[in-house]
Amino acid sequence: MLFDSSLRRELWRGFVGTLVVLLTVVLTMVLIRVLGQAAKGSVALADVSLLLGYTMIAQVPTLITLALFVAVVAMLARLHRDSEMVVWQASGVRLSRLLKPIWQMAWPVLVALGVLLLVARPWGQQQTQVLKDRFERRSDIARVAPGQFQSSADGKRVFFIDSHSDGERTGKNVFIVLSEGDTEAVVSAREGQIETIGAQRYLNLRQGERVETTLSTGEKTRSRFAQAQILVGDAPVGNAGELGARGTPTLALFNSTNRKMQAELVWRLGTLWSAANLVLIALASVNTQVRRGNAWSMVWALLVFVAYYNVLTLTQAWVTSGKLSSTAGLFGIHGVITMGALAMLWWRDGAWRKPGDGDADTDTDAPSTPSASAVQGAGA
Repeated sequence: MLFDSSLRRELWRGFVGTLVVLLTVVLTMVLIRVLGQAAKGSVALADVSLLLGYTMIAQVPTLITLALFVAVVAMLARLHRDSEMVVWQASGVRLSRLLKPIWQMAWPVLVALGVLLLVARPWGQQQTQVLKDRFERRSDIARVAPGQFQSSADGKRVFFIDSHSDGERTGKNVFIVLSEGDTEAVVSAREGQIETIGAQRYLNLRQGERVETTLSTGEKTRSRFAQAQILVGDAPVGNAGELGARGTPTLALFNSTNRKMQAELVWRLGTLWSAANLVLIALASVNTQVRRGNAWSMVWALLVFVAYYNVLTLTQAWVTSGKLSSTAGLFGIHGVITMGALAMLWWRDGAWRKPGDGDADTDTDAPSTPSASAVQGAGA
């Protein structure tokens, strides 16, 4: 039908355009944050692109939900603003009739959203945790980018190696500041090489000197060495750290009795359900006053979206603390919102009115037509 196809095309155009804009904005913000973490030494520079991709996987479900909601609101606002809705309703098309083309467009988006929430997002969180664990388990000398000062994991050592070093096992022109209690030592060497002994990793220095200062008295001790050995960290471990709730696969969440795991499951399923609810909310409560313009509809859409996502966060916190069960948090919150949106749509659609009520209202509001006798009297 021409009515359905035209609405679907408009919805797809609005959805894709909104999603591209949101992805561009969020991608820029995430890139700045990841680069800041890399500059502070929290992540490896070589892993910036991977972390950027994994972080975007976690952000895309929220952006898809918002883009779908905005597309439906924008389409309905335009129909009312251009008086097309008046024409369709005058032709006998009820507001609920719009559900068919909207859901025909929305169901592929909801399927993709479900895959992202239930499969891709936990996998992305797992990979992010693996990268962070791998970086934390690296030795202090491996953390250092050649030509840059970098502190160790415990903050008690500061390293610098020449820009001609490989930065993995061997460093040239090594400079180290060691802080331990009331003592501070500055160690410099022509070359340093990593060596693993048992469960520890050591930095073997060659041809250097050590200047040790007692901070309380200011006394200094200077010594030279041909070879020296400094502990720089534990040996690398093959297994990553324990995964959190966000990185746990969805099937494992179903089988878990831990409150935090149940809260994460409620959040994932609730986010998917909220996307469908937002479509119903847009259809049931979109602005029909053409004089307000389209900007008010967008402001209203953003406020509703923020409020709903705050409800998602509160529900997750309540399930974690035990104030709500997982069933009540999922069906008690989102189910009530679904029923409320459907009831509002039914009310606005006029299904509760009797068949003669609309005609009576039309006769009352329509201007009166002068009778034939009144016209003859006016002519006489």
